[in-house]
Amino acid sequence: MLNHKQCDAFLAVAETGSFDLAAEQLCITASAVTLRVQSLEKSLGHLLIVRERPCRPTQAGQSLLHYLQHSRLLEQSFIQNLTGHMNTSAFYQINIATNADSLATWLLPLLQSTLIEQKIVVHFQVDDQSQTHHLLEAGLVNACVTDESQAMKGCVAKYIGDMNYRFVATPTFAQQWFKQGVNRESLRAAPALIFNAKDQLHTAYIQQKFGLNPTQYPHHFIPSSSAFFDAVTMGLGYGWLPYYQAKPRLQDGSLVEVDPQLNIDLPLYWHHWKQQSMQLNQLTDLLIEQAHAAMN
Repeated sequence: MLNHKQCDAFLAVAETGSFDLAAEQLCITASAVTLRVQSLEKSLGHLLIVRERPCRPTQAGQSLLHYLQHSRLLEQSFIQNLTGHMNTSAFYQINIATNADSLATWLLPLLQSTLIEQKIVVHFQVDDQSQTHHLLEAGLVNACVTDESQAMKGCVAKYIGDMNYRFVATPTFAQQWFKQGVNRESLRAAPALIFNAKDQLHTAYIQQKFGLNPTQYPHHFIPSSSAFFDAVTMGLGYGWLPYYQAKPRLQDGSLVEVDPQLNIDLPLYWHHWKQQSMQLNQLTDLLIEQAHAAMN
């Protein structure tokens, strides 16, 4: 049986990265936190925290961290379902993992009225659309937006629509780098805009279509949807923008589609645990009914 005070101490250290910050969070001394974590490590027979700056969980500690976070999420859901709200407010909290582009474009406008009317607060976690379902699998969120079509054990996966991406650049950039069209040679020379190292939408497509990996062409990493959009409009490079985001600039001519044949339709799915709250059911119904239209 895990000791809850010891687990709380470990969880606080793992999440804050510091014994001192964990002590402030728990309103106890740093030495008390240290003793509780040491006692937990002794009882489990594993080192759980690497004492560095910042502190970080070991492999065994990471497993325990996921278990405790999942347990906390389940407890929170149970209390909310039982009482109808969180312990300290009239709002219901839901944890959602999503890709950055969805959060920056269609997702919040779609959820806005329901969140306000039903008094729901959302804790978003952002990752690549190919990775968000792992956060659900680890028990860190109640639901996720992902490109994974297969539901995990204990979960439901529902198709919510295709997110359309356009291959765009400024007119000046397109004239300079793609005057002879988009081909292997022009792509090896032109600077690309990539969200981050996990951005498979860009890298996998270029690899599949033109046989080029990121080491073979110049590229910027810009891990922010708004900054990425700005970089395209500044002429720093070419990239794939959600049509929802690019449409006004395509209409006023400040951006052009370099090659319409290179558009990408990204199917997105909504995953959630089979047993879910009434509030999450409402969001699920909303996404299934309106997400596809909202993306375009």
